[in-house]
Amino acid sequence: MDKESNTRLRPQFRPAFFLALLVPAMGMGSSSLSGQTGPSCPAPATLIRDFSGAMAHVRYLADDALEGREAATRGARCAGDYIAAYFEDLGLTGAGTDGSFFQSFDIRAGSMLGDGNSLTVDGKVLELGKAWSPFAFSASGTIEASLVYGGTGVSQPGTDEDAYAHVSLDGKIVVVEGGDPHAEGANVMESAHFKATVGAGRDAAGVVILLAPGASLPDVADGRFPDVRVPVIGISGDLADDLRARAEAGADIALTTAVSPRNLEARNVVAVLPGSDPDLRDEVMVIGAHYDHLGFGGAGSLAPDASDIHNGADDNASGTAALMEVARLMAEGEAQPARSVLFLAFTAEEKGLWGAAHYVGDPLLPLENTVAMINMDMVGRLRDNTLTVMGTGTAEAWPAIIERVNQSQSEPFTITSIPDGRGASDHNEFFGADIPVLMLFTNTHAEYHRPEDDWNLINAEGLERVTRFATGLTGEVAGVAPHNAPTLTFVEAEEEPQQGGPTRSSPAGGVYMGGIPDMTPQDFGVRITGTRAGSPADKAGLVEGDIIVEFGGKEVSDLYAYTYALREHKPGDEVVVVVLRDGERVSLTAVLGRRGG
Repeated sequence: MDKESNTRLRPQFRPAFFLALLVPAMGMGSSSLSGQTGPSCPAPATLIRDFSGAMAHVRYLADDALEGREAATRGARCAGDYIAAYFEDLGLTGAGTDGSFFQSFDIRAGSMLGDGNSLTVDGKVLELGKAWSPFAFSASGTIEASLVYGGTGVSQPGTDEDAYAHVSLDGKIVVVEGGDPHAEGANVMESAHFKATVGAGRDAAGVVILLAPGASLPDVADGRFPDVRVPVIGISGDLADDLRARAEAGADIALTTAVSPRNLEARNVVAVLPGSDPDLRDEVMVIGAHYDHLGFGGAGSLAPDASDIHNGADDNASGTAALMEVARLMAEGEAQPARSVLFLAFTAEEKGLWGAAHYVGDPLLPLENTVAMINMDMVGRLRDNTLTVMGTGTAEAWPAIIERVNQSQSEPFTITSIPDGRGASDHNEFFGADIPVLMLFTNTHAEYHRPEDDWNLINAEGLERVTRFATGLTGEVAGVAPHNAPTLTFVEAEEEPQQGGPTRSSPAGGVYMGGIPDMTPQDFGVRITGTRAGSPADKAGLVEGDIIVEFGGKEVSDLYAYTYALREHKPGDEVVVVVLRDGERVSLTAVLGRRGG
């Protein structure tokens, strides 16, 4: 497979420990811990108090003081420092450059205003930052064009109110209202990004959003959405009436936007326990979990109107805490593993698996030597003794290993086995690299991606049990005596996944297509890593490697544009899907299904 062209193994949405200060029985010194988090990070002792084991980690990582651990923020840096210091105190080796415990990479974090931003209406220059401002996702450019009024900027297919669908936007600056009066509650179609993406897809030269009275101007530092390819600005509510009238009259304006990306450093935390067998130590068993979450909400939150801290105790402080405790149990074990074990705490999972994609694209240890990957995502809410294990069909040896480890537990789990190795979490990247994967998961809940996902809802005893189970799996694969290191041969499971597993919130509502998108940012379009068996995408003839560039007559520039295009249809609609296949445009016809139907 071609790793350099964003093929299936490179998709695009998700935290060392200071317990020596609090749990002396663990035998950990505090010398390397006190300065790791820096003066702006909370001292672990003030948060963890009487907690121990995995719950101590959850308590620290999911505290308000870490502000939701959004990638490349202060809270994420505190979390990363916390994990790295814990790994170091365990005596693990940093797997990064020169023994570092970090693998750094840049991520987009909003934009900065450049010089030359200007807006002239009827010869009058409007003041930047007071009357108007570009959005963070705006393109840079200069436009002199006629205005056209687009109403809400939202089509309503099949209704008498679908006037917007018949307005020509070609080469014009479309002026649309903020919000969506058709929405019942929060709706993705209310967002300026949705309206801008639709306008750009219909060949508008630019998009102007009329803000509600009293609404704040766009914050160019807000990096929650990908770029739109045309200038997009917000106009103060005080000027909305005037500009609306000018748009209805087809007046001309002159607009220049100068917006440049703002990049920040994101960090995976990486530590290795070297193998002890001279013949196997170069082989690598990876166990990982993502430590980032949603910060103060925004894109990805299922409470989109809330600006409260999203602490992500289950998603995924729980998986990170389990990872840290697996590392401790492995490092303190009497028998060292035959193979090397790489402990990977990923960042930017919630942005779209960016941390895992970066590792797979630029591995610190050779992928060809990586024998398996175990991922833990949302393992803190065990109910009915049921543990979901995904990826069980990615190696023939998995079922026997899982059964053996489960039966060795003091209280075996009821295992829900899902063969497919694909999924909206970090293991997906390793599966794409033809590496056998498993993902442990205790299922979603009402607090998923909401501010209410807090530490007090974690099932502490269940989390400890999942940790022991994960330790057993890791030990068997790594070859900790008395187990010999097994041979795991990658199998690409064909079975359609059963219900379960964290999924990105589906703004497409009840409309179902069934293509599995590559989450890695593409130059243009949405690459498909496969299709669900029997899905509309499968029946239409989409195949792995297809890049969707048009859907139902709407240009598809990225995953957001694809989702927005889906939103404009309903189950049962027949749509033409244009894909790039081996460089050629291919038109396919799909009949959309109903999600869950």
